[in-house]
Amino acid sequence: MRFVWAVVAFVLATVLIGAGIAQRTIFMGPTEQRMELSVDEPTPYVLVDADVLRAHTGLQTLLVRGKGDIFVAYGRTDDMKAWLSDTAYDRVTLTKSGNPKTAHVDAQLPPAEGGETSGRSPVGSDLWLDSFADQDALVAEMQLPEGNGVLIARDGVQPAPSNILVSWALDTRTPWAGPLMVAGGVLLAAGIVLYILGIRHQRRGRGPRRKGPGPLPETQPITMPEHAEIAGVADADPGRAQRSLPPRRRLAIALPALALTGVLATGCTADSWPQFDGGTPTPTPSATVVTPENQKQPVVTQKQGQRIVGEIAATLADADAALDASLAETRLTGAALAARKTEYTLRSKIEDRDTTLLSPAGKVPILLPEATESWPRNVLALTAAEDETKPPVLVTMTQVDPWAAYRVTSMAEMPASGEFPQVAPAWLGTTRVPAESAFLSLPPAELAGAFSDFVDAGDKSEYAGDFDDVAGQLAKAVRDSRAAVVQKAADAKADKTSKAEFKMTPADYEPLSLATLGSGAVVAVSVDDTQTVTPTNPDAVIRFGTDAQAKALTGATESSKGYITTYGIQLFFAVPAQGSNQQIRLLAYHQDLLSVKVIK
Repeated sequence: MRFVWAVVAFVLATVLIGAGIAQRTIFMGPTEQRMELSVDEPTPYVLVDADVLRAHTGLQTLLVRGKGDIFVAYGRTDDMKAWLSDTAYDRVTLTKSGNPKTAHVDAQLPPAEGGETSGRSPVGSDLWLDSFADQDALVAEMQLPEGNGVLIARDGVQPAPSNILVSWALDTRTPWAGPLMVAGGVLLAAGIVLYILGIRHQRRGRGPRRKGPGPLPETQPITMPEHAEIAGVADADPGRAQRSLPPRRRLAIALPALALTGVLATGCTADSWPQFDGGTPTPTPSATVVTPENQKQPVVTQKQGQRIVGEIAATLADADAALDASLAETRLTGAALAARKTEYTLRSKIEDRDTTLLSPAGKVPILLPEATESWPRNVLALTAAEDETKPPVLVTMTQVDPWAAYRVTSMAEMPASGEFPQVAPAWLGTTRVPAESAFLSLPPAELAGAFSDFVDAGDKSEYAGDFDDVAGQLAKAVRDSRAAVVQKAADAKADKTSKAEFKMTPADYEPLSLATLGSGAVVAVSVDDTQTVTPTNPDAVIRFGTDAQAKALTGATESSKGYITTYGIQLFFAVPAQGSNQQIRLLAYHQDLLSVKVIK
């Protein structure tokens, strides 16, 4: 019977091991699907639609070959079409039958730089979600959602590579191959053991039989010493000593089967075994965000916004080191650029000037992009440094058209007591609030003027109760600095021959307002705080004395008619919805010297 069970075990082991090996070999099938994209007469740009990349499920692998530089970027198809709107390009789409089709697309707008193509390099554009570059051959793996495409080019002048292959990895996992082969190995080992036991049993049943001895004479019992041992018992019956196998013999028989099982198991990858989840994660409650109807896509993703902020910071660091205003202008505009230019002038003329220039910090814990398909596009970012003792920096960035880079329009530090309002997540984005919106407690267009009146008039201002304590502290600090200027003139006996006048007014920049949760908005505005010093005596002359800033910016040491000093203050406010009983909260502010001009 043992032989029967051994044969059954051998047969089952052969079937199981064979089935496991077959799953990893002859039954495995291809590992990927491929699609070649052909371009007969390449232009400098090739746009591959999302439908082509999503023709099959799974990870998308793009292989582009061609001698020289190769550049590949992916992003929203509509954004790429906007970027290519002023130039001719090749577009690869998918037919109804599932085959790729290439069509030539003419420029929809006049070329930016003349000629048939714009000659504009796609490298470094802020529109791309991500990009890759390589020489002669480029392989990029991606998992693009619907509505995203791929742009293939070189430098915008040379024809784009035409050898393009898209492949999709197929699911070749065989989760039962490993268990089948291991189970077969176990049955094989069991069959070997059964076979050996059967042989042993057969030998014992067919062993030699000798004729028994005749009757022995009667003998007397022999008394043995108490300490003696019956050592000859085992030797008295030779057949009894063979009834059990020695431990070494049993180990020698089991080792081949165990070794075979180990070899089979070792040759199996993780794809050859079932994958079991490590348990169900506990959900974390989060704020409920309702997506408005017809909500557009946000203009940047969290990763994209982080990259843009990092590039802006790196550019400003280079510009600051070289005092290069032209380089700074590639990433700054508006009030932020005006302040930088003035500071560069002062640093070039005052050797020991040690003021710190404000730049975005490295991390972006909060990103609030505008959700729109048109331009200009705006993004608000709260940036934080690795050093937690440094205050966070709020920045607003604007992209004026598809070909422009994002540039910082406003930038200010948050005080330690500041609390950022609740905003929509970056994947959802927000909407821009019109400057004249009546849905806020104060329209954004009136905010800079209201704060200026609060600073100038103090508690007598009609807006005094509209602003919170942080805004009140800043207003008081400005008034105190004005009083200090007057007192300094009085101490120098200059108040008899001159006078100082102060006025805060809205700057000539449009406010930027992005909606928050709760129907409020974060509004960025700028104000100009001017200080005008004029003589009260026709014979008096205003001398700059030790004012190195006035000398550097005016190129003079005195003025017979006086001079005007202008400080720019960039402000971020959280403005509640109309009808709310909350005050307007000051989130961040930063002051810079903008100009000193002699009155002529």
